Order: sequence, then structure tokens, then C-alpha cells
Amino acid sequence: MMDPRTESFRIEQSLPLVRLDTFLHSRYPAVSRTTLRRLIETGHITVNGQVVKPTHRPRAGELVTVHWPEPKPAHAQPEPIPLDILYEDEHLLVLNKPAGMVVHPSVGHEEHTLVNALLQHCHGQLSGIAGVARPGIVHRLDRETSGCLVVAKDDSTHLALSAQFAARTVHKLYHAVVCGQVPHATGEIHAPIARHPTHRKRMAVGYGEGRDAWTSYRVLQHLHAATYLQATIHTGRTHQIRVHFQHLGYPIVGDRTYGARQNRRLTELTGYQPPRLLLHALELTLTHPHTGQTMTFEAPLPHDFLQALQALRLPNPEKLG
Repeated sequence: MMDPRTESFRIEQSLPLVRLDTFLHSRYPAVSRTTLRRLIETGHITVNGQVVKPTHRPRAGELVTVHWPEPKPAHAQPEPIPLDILYEDEHLLVLNKPAGMVVHPSVGHEEHTLVNALLQHCHGQLSGIAGVARPGIVHRLDRETSGCLVVAKDDSTHLALSAQFAARTVHKLYHAVVCGQVPHATGEIHAPIARHPTHRKRMAVGYGEGRDAWTSYRVLQHLHAATYLQATIHTGRTHQIRVHFQHLGYPIVGDRTYGARQNRRLTELTGYQPPRLLLHALELTLTHPHTGQTMTFEAPLPHDFLQALQALRLPNPEKLG
């Protein structure tokens, strides 16, 4: 009987410019590159049965075997933090993350995170593949982003969901308010994203070895000095929607990292001061790993988002979407 903590797959095409640890991070986005490098170096991840270096370049036909070590007890402690659960069964849960909540513990955010709340709610029964700091976490939302997020309760569910994210079969629909009047009713943004060369915590388009990133959008309504739109991300890059709309010249309302100047101008024109980043993960569609059922979850727009739409609405608004 095969070890449920071991997974093997073949490389479909050679990737001469991509390191093995980087390739694996695209397949398992919830697992940090540091963790993947450590697993490669300790022989938990092999290629054709051989221990290789994290810098190995994947070649077509190679057999990659990943053996996930037994999870260690989580560092984070359970905390009785209320959760807005949209769906839950024995394998996974989908929740509506509030704006302002950090997903997992990190330096400066050791408590009051989503992971702390999940450990309490699930009594510690969460997948361990993403490491002791991120139990159950398959994907992430930025701290100030609200909306749908799926959590795995066991390792087989985590692996299956990660594979769906890597294969881009998970549908992720966001609603956002951006600064300025977006002129086109619909659009496609194809622009690679990489770490900013000088700002460690920022991402940027067109710097270094950017990873492909694709966002589609549709304008829903023109507002006063702003635009309400929906965006679908076909890839899952860090800060993707924020970076792509900054690249177009229409940063997200409330985004002080990527659009401070435009947000100051918005406040000058309208008198409105956004309480946070106006980006909401409205809808998530995935295939249940154990039933095969296609499931769609929707997180209603939060009160502060609705207030923003009301504050910025034109006297005679014309809905486009």
C-alpha cells in the first residue's frame, strides 16, 4: 500500500531556466521555498530516485518523488477567534476572511492570525504539509484583502487542492475599486511579476526573471474618480491584482503600498478616505478532492466595501456589468 504522504509525478517539459525549488513552489504554493529547499537537501524530495540540489533544472521525463515528513506540533496556539464559515466538512472548510486578519503567524504577527483561529475551531486537525507555521493553509490572501479562502484538514486534501491551484483549475473571482476611470469595459493583463529590485516587500512588473501572470477584468460601474470592477486571476502571484492594476495606472483604492499618490488624489477629489484595501475575494470555484463535485462559494461584500461604493457613487450611475 502506497504511503499517503508520498507523491510522485513526471516532469512534462524541460525547464532549463527554472530551479527545482522554484518549480515545486509553483506546484505547492502554500509551502515556502525555504521549506522546499530543506526537503530537497535532506532527501525528502528526489529526482529519478536520486538526491539533487535545489538548483537542479527539471528535464522532461524525470520522476519527482516527494515524501512529506510527519507534521510537528504547530507552533501557533489556538485562540477563540470567531470565523465566518461558508462551508465545512470532514476534509476542508471555506471561510470568509475579514480584512485586517493575517493568515498565518510571522515575525511581528505571532498571535491573532487565521491559523490561531483555525487551530481552535478544528481542534488541531489540520494538514501539516505547509509546515508548523501554516497548518491547513493551501493558499493565502493579503492581510487587508477579505473574502473566500479554502483550508485543508488533512494531507491528502491539501495535496489535491494544491494540484488544482497549480493546474489553474481553481476559479478565483475578485471585486475591487480602483483609482481613476478605467476606459475599457473588459481587458486582459499579461505581465510577468517578480520581486521589486529595491523594495523587499513589494512586487513589480518587468523586473528580473518575472513569472508569468494573467488577470482578466470587467468594469461593473464607473464611480467618482474611481472604477468598480471584477477581476479573475488565472495565475496566483503575490500581490497579482494590486501590481497589475498599478501597472495599468489604476491602483486599488486604499493601497498605500502600490498607489499612495493616486489615493491621496482620490481623497482630494472626493473627500473619501478608504479604511483599507478595497479588494475582496468574492467567489471561489473548485473540485472537491473526495467527491469530485464542482463547488462554488461566495463571500458577500463586507459592510466597509458597500460603504465605499455608496460614498463614491455618481449621482446618476450607469452600471456596465
